[in-house]
Amino acid sequence: MVQVQVQEKYAELTLKKGVNLQKGQAVMINAPIEGAEFTRIVARKAYEMGAKDVHINWVDDELTLLKYENAPDEVIAHFPEWKVKLNETFAEDGAAVVNIRSTNPDLLKDIDPSRVAKANKAAAEAMVNFRKYTMNDRIPWTIISIPSKDWAKKIFPDKSAEEAVASLWEAILKIVRVDQDDPVAAWDKHNETLRTAREVLNKKNYKKLIFKAPGTDLELELPEGHIWKGGSAEAETGVTFNPNMPTEEVFSVPHKYGINGTVSSTKPLNYGGSLIDNFSLTFKEGKVVDFQAEQGEEVLKHLLDSDDGARRLGEIALVPDESPVSQSGLIFYNTLFDENASCHIALGKAYPTNLKGGAAMDLEELDKHGVNDSLVHVDFMIGSDKMDIDGITADGNSEPVFRNGTWALDIK
Repeated sequence: MVQVQVQEKYAELTLKKGVNLQKGQAVMINAPIEGAEFTRIVARKAYEMGAKDVHINWVDDELTLLKYENAPDEVIAHFPEWKVKLNETFAEDGAAVVNIRSTNPDLLKDIDPSRVAKANKAAAEAMVNFRKYTMNDRIPWTIISIPSKDWAKKIFPDKSAEEAVASLWEAILKIVRVDQDDPVAAWDKHNETLRTAREVLNKKNYKKLIFKAPGTDLELELPEGHIWKGGSAEAETGVTFNPNMPTEEVFSVPHKYGINGTVSSTKPLNYGGSLIDNFSLTFKEGKVVDFQAEQGEEVLKHLLDSDDGARRLGEIALVPDESPVSQSGLIFYNTLFDENASCHIALGKAYPTNLKGGAAMDLEELDKHGVNDSLVHVDFMIGSDKMDIDGITADGNSEPVFRNGTWALDIK
């Protein structure tokens, strides 16, 4: 087991750079029961830093599976009002939200995909107001991961459960820079690098991006007034935080009506406890008009049918192949990690903050600017060391942005 001192460093990093916890602020933590020891450390550290309250929402894979196996459809398709009120109450109070993820990627592989789709849609519909707090950066929030036995064994199938968990801890701690003498300083430096990358792209102000790789030939228009973000974000209160740890991306919003061509996945997608792998999507005028998958095609269909916006894109993110997640050589079957190993795009809802003035716009205004809305936001990986990206400027000139999976622009 990882030493308590190392877990304490991870917990401190999560609170200082993940949500930048302020004295007198409440914290809501969504955490797996299997990670109770680490979660208690986060809670203790939060109180030591001056948190006024720390509330834990426990999640248990085995209980989740039991519910899917036994509960009637009307229960599966219902999201409790008390859970909505709980989340909204903390959000209204300006709480920091910490999400600790370690779900078994194969948890729901034998469950009817339609039942999972019903549950996901019910949760998304019920949590629309709460999600405005996170997707508009109204409160600080972050997502991190810790190992679970089932997840670790998925990544390291030839090792014992204990050895697999130890190996996954080692990989996670290195990728999130906890192995360094001063992880906070390391993250400050990393955020500065990502800030430089997004500033370069914002100055370029490309009209389109063209992606070419094996199985991918995609033209993606960017809306007028788009903004590249990445690394740290700023809440309404002015507090700087890191929504994702790890994060290696700079990201923006694609024009929901301006995407044409075909794109192929380069890593498995873990969606709702089921894997979708080796899949491709074909877009016409921004909408998915054809798709196929070697694994999880039915799950992919339910995802695309979530609502009208689920067949359009809400995010484009650029990640160089030299990312420490990519260089680990591991497939994590966990979007938080795998999306930071390669360029990716997201089906569904866009972040309004990726458009100038977008956070203050209603849905009709956002649509006029080409910003997508949906109940879902699902990232999937399309990048590799074979990915080339060209940027098309406002005057129609083309210039290299990525070559062979890494920056062709001067990002220093």
